[in-house]
Amino acid sequence: MNEAHIVDNPLWKLACTKGISRRRYLKLLAVGGAAAIIAACSDPKLPTNASPRIFKDPSPFIERQGGLETRLELLDETITADRYFFVRNNSSSLKLNTATYELVITGDAIDQQATLTYRDILELPRTTVVAYLECAGNHRAMFNLLNGQRAEGTQWERGAISNGEWTGASLKSVLALGGVDLSRAHSVLLVGNDKESPEQGFRRSLPIAKATDPSTLLAYELNGKPLPPDHGYPIRAVVPGWIGSSWIKWVSQIFVSTKPIHTRNNTDSYVLINDNYKPDGRAKGAPITEQTIKSALALPWPTRLSAGKHLIHGFAHSPDPLSQVQWSTDEGKTWHQATLQKPIARYSWVRFEFNWSPNPGDYTIMTKATDFAGNTQPDSIPFNEKGYLFNQPLPHPIKVI
Repeated sequence: MNEAHIVDNPLWKLACTKGISRRRYLKLLAVGGAAAIIAACSDPKLPTNASPRIFKDPSPFIERQGGLETRLELLDETITADRYFFVRNNSSSLKLNTATYELVITGDAIDQQATLTYRDILELPRTTVVAYLECAGNHRAMFNLLNGQRAEGTQWERGAISNGEWTGASLKSVLALGGVDLSRAHSVLLVGNDKESPEQGFRRSLPIAKATDPSTLLAYELNGKPLPPDHGYPIRAVVPGWIGSSWIKWVSQIFVSTKPIHTRNNTDSYVLINDNYKPDGRAKGAPITEQTIKSALALPWPTRLSAGKHLIHGFAHSPDPLSQVQWSTDEGKTWHQATLQKPIARYSWVRFEFNWSPNPGDYTIMTKATDFAGNTQPDSIPFNEKGYLFNQPLPHPIKVI
C-alpha cells in the first residue's frame, strides 16, 4: 500500500484518532483486512458518568452519559423486557405520585384551561400499540468508528433502542376530554415534569395530524405493567415511528396552538446541520421527525465465535412495515435473504435470523433492511454535526476461532 493511499484512507484516519501506529495498521490490514481495523478501533466499553439518576440496575447495560444503552446480544424476543429496556434522560428520573398527578391542557385552541387527573386518563378507552422507541442519536458513534467523523452528543452505538408494548389513552381522546377544538389546532406541545432538563421541562411539539393519529398515545403501561419511573411513570407520550425526543416522559402540560410552535428541540436540537441539509424557517438545520430504516446484529461489537454452524439473529425496523432483511459477508457484493419472524407490524421492530457456518478467520457481516414503501439502507449517509439518523449498513467485525 503506497503512502498516498494510506493518507487518503478513512480507515487510516480513524486508526490515527485511536492512537494506532502505521506499522500496526498495516499489520492489521494484512492479517484481517477492514474487519480487524474496525475491531481494533472500537471504543472500549468503559463506564461513563451515570448521572443523572436512573433507578434501574445498570449492570446489564453499557453506561453512557445521560443513559443506559441496551446490549442487543442479550435480546432474543421481539418485546424488550424492562430490565433490558434502554434509558435516555435529560435530567434525573422522577418518581411521581398518581394521587397528586395533574395534566394541564391550555393554549389558544382551547376556550378554557383544563386539568385532568390520572384517573381521568385511565377512564378513557384503552389502546395498545407495539412500537420501538429509538433515540435519534442511535448509531451516532458509527460516524466516527466507520467514517472517522466524530459527531456531538452521547456516543451511542447500536443499543439506544428497545421495542415495547404500550398501553394508554389516545392523545386525541385526551385532547377531546380537555375541550380542545381540534378543527382550530395546528400544533400540540407536550411538556415533561423534569424541571432539571433544558427549558425546565423537556418538550417537543407535534403537528395536529400526528397528535391525533390513533397510534399516538399518552401511555401508562409498558409490557402490561405500570410504566417504570425511568420510562415516564405515571404518563408518557408514545409517538410511533418518530424519534425518541417526541416521546415526552412524565407529561405534565399540553399546549395546543392554532399556529406552529417553535422550541429548542425543533430549532436548535434535533435538526440536521451540515451543508447537505437546508435550514427550515427558524431552525438551524433540517428538523427531523420520523426515524430511518435500520438493522443490526444481536451480537457484541466486535464478536468472537467458534467455527461451525451458527444461527445469527438481529433486529430491523422502519416507520413502514419491513419486507426483507439481507446479509452479506463480502462487503455487499453478494446479498442473501434472512428469515423474518412474525408478526410484522408497522411500528414494531422485526427479529431476523439466518444460518452461517464460517471457517476460522476474520469476517464482517453487513445487514440491509428494506420496507414495503421501498425504503432501504443507503450505502453511505452525509455527516451531520449532531450525529442523527445514521443508518448505513454496519460492517460488523467477527473473529472466528
